Amino acid sequence: MTAALGLFLVTLLFIIWQPKGLQIGTTAMIGAVAALLLGIVDMGDVGEVTSIVWDATLSFIGIIILSMVLDEIGFFEWCAIKMAKLSKGSGHKMFVYALLLGSFVSALFANDGAALILTPILLAKMRILQLNLKTIVAFLLAGGFISDSASLPLVFSNLTNIVTVNYFGIGFLEYTLNMIIPYLVSVAVSIAVLWLFLRKDIPERVDTTLLKDPKSVLKDEKLFRFAWLFLVLLLVGYFIGDLYGLPVSVFALGGGLLFLIIAGAAGSAKPWMTLRRAPWQIVWFSIGLYIVVYGLKNAGLTEHLAQLLQTVSTQGETVAVVATGFIAAGLSAVMNNMPTVMVMDIALENIGSEAMIYANIIGCNLGPKMTPFGSLATLLWLHVLAQKGVKIGFWQYSKFGLLVTPPVLLIVLLAL
Repeated sequence: MTAALGLFLVTLLFIIWQPKGLQIGTTAMIGAVAALLLGIVDMGDVGEVTSIVWDATLSFIGIIILSMVLDEIGFFEWCAIKMAKLSKGSGHKMFVYALLLGSFVSALFANDGAALILTPILLAKMRILQLNLKTIVAFLLAGGFISDSASLPLVFSNLTNIVTVNYFGIGFLEYTLNMIIPYLVSVAVSIAVLWLFLRKDIPERVDTTLLKDPKSVLKDEKLFRFAWLFLVLLLVGYFIGDLYGLPVSVFALGGGLLFLIIAGAAGSAKPWMTLRRAPWQIVWFSIGLYIVVYGLKNAGLTEHLAQLLQTVSTQGETVAVVATGFIAAGLSAVMNNMPTVMVMDIALENIGSEAMIYANIIGCNLGPKMTPFGSLATLLWLHVLAQKGVKIGFWQYSKFGLLVTPPVLLIVLLAL
């Protein structure tokens, strides 16, 4: 256990620190190789891990490719400007609309897509609107929070969703029906709590005349209109695929590549350049970090967790759901939600509580907001902001996350 835990902590430290530009996927794979050399895992474990994460990883790549192409044709920028214009100069309406836009993007393009694509666009628009730094940070903190708290409704909305659904054999429609109410509650409560905490930094009036006309940012208006139809058809495809037991990645990756080909044929995207810019490091990150975490499972961590969750499950469903969600949230905040969801899934395997499985997902999606290193989406989000000249400190972020997350998490778990 000491070797497995030590290796995990060192790997996680380097993933967060990224010394001399060392990428997260490279670090995770170095950790995986070290786990093999130290005998913490074997090649059979590597095969087991790969079978668990391949669908989630390929789905993520597909969603990001689709998001990148939509970004190239002006889809998200149009949405951001339209959102700002609809507020009619009211700062508080703009705050609510920005969070609604974030929840829409997170649901359809995953929390990481919202962090990578939407954040730079919103930041650029806020600078055009000449908002002060406190207001910009307030909008960004709220947007970063909603990207994870709204990543509940669809299987592909978060990597943790896909991993858990595949692990327990949950259908696409079944998952959506169980998570739609927690999603709606999460969005509503997140907006209310975020407004309550940040309202003093939101201006009463904003001069939206400084922004361009939404249509002016579209690279190809016909392709933009077709994109809406494509997204609807793709969503229908997920539900049809569910009937035939097809992996989520068939549609996520297939849809992303198909839209890339269509945009390339229309002259609105350069397929090869888009593929080169896709975050392939996520593939190595997912496989590598899970192999390291599997070493913790081999060392007995999941057995201890299983005993704790078994005890919790005997205390009534409400207590079991809330406790499971907060255990997952706490572990996610400390050791990142990707390894947490796998450890928790393994620990929940023999308990047989469907409600606790969903509580685990909610905890792993919202809990990471308590620390800057809780989720990959937050790490990406902070990295994007730092590149744009906005630095949010460790304590500034953690103070905000620790205040906002617990009440939202509790209400969403009770909604479940």
